[in-house]
Amino acid sequence: MFKSHIDLTYITMASFSLTNYIVVVLLVFCIAVRVSAGDLNRDFQITWGDGRAKIVNNGELLTLSLDKASGSGFQSKNEYLFGQIDMQLKLVPGNSAGTVTAYYLSSKGSTWDEIDFEFLGNLSGDPYILHTNVFSQGKGNREQQFYLWFDPTADFHTYSILWNPRHIVFSVDGTPIRKFKNLESKGVPYPKNQPMRIYSSLWNADDWATRGGLVKTDWSKAPFTASYRNFKANACVWSSGKSSCGSNSPSSASNSNSWLNQELDSAGEEKLKWVQKNYLIYNYCSDSKRFPQGFPPECNVA
Repeated sequence: MFKSHIDLTYITMASFSLTNYIVVVLLVFCIAVRVSAGDLNRDFQITWGDGRAKIVNNGELLTLSLDKASGSGFQSKNEYLFGQIDMQLKLVPGNSAGTVTAYYLSSKGSTWDEIDFEFLGNLSGDPYILHTNVFSQGKGNREQQFYLWFDPTADFHTYSILWNPRHIVFSVDGTPIRKFKNLESKGVPYPKNQPMRIYSSLWNADDWATRGGLVKTDWSKAPFTASYRNFKANACVWSSGKSSCGSNSPSSASNSNSWLNQELDSAGEEKLKWVQKNYLIYNYCSDSKRFPQGFPPECNVA
């Protein structure tokens, strides 16, 4: 009986030790994966700001700051040709009037493509304006502006760009706010051939950003700081003239690249209509004074 008790105890202790070992190994593995997945050092490099931009917390957090001497910025190490791009941002709190936090995709050259999020600061208590734009072959002037349905300075929120051969969809916390269709059949250039990097900057634009430049930056509130975390790119990386997704055609999309032919479902379309009805404050397709000779062709397509 005593021997059996010792054997049972030994077996129990051995099982306990093995279980704990497995748990420890799994915890270490999970922590390693989490840190690797969230390491902004891997995906981005600081490009300007003389120390005002920082990647901290083992690569989990990136901050940009602005003072009277300079702003700051960063860019992605990779170029992308189509993708689902997500980033969480927490914007400059308090009196942010005159400041602009820009987060966008862009190619280079005189006929560049660009997909823009720009956050226009405001006086304390007044809402931020989310400014969006799409450039194709160097032509932009496709602005839509929104108020947000939350305080973007109180916590992090996810700002996403779905860019595939069919359309570009801007989303906030998973809610679509704008869709720009591929209307090449109507003569509208569409960004599809030029790989783009991700860029972001925090800078002073008090000549136009807040109430058309009437409200200037209050430098007594500097430094102004915006924060970034949880970057995710399910995207086609462009390197040495080739895409990691092969042909980039919708018909070639695998399950892991299903976003390449993704359309908004009926729920997504309803959310888009809700935002456009309740939070859209400027739409170039409604600005008849700006286009007295007629709206751009993409404005006439439902």
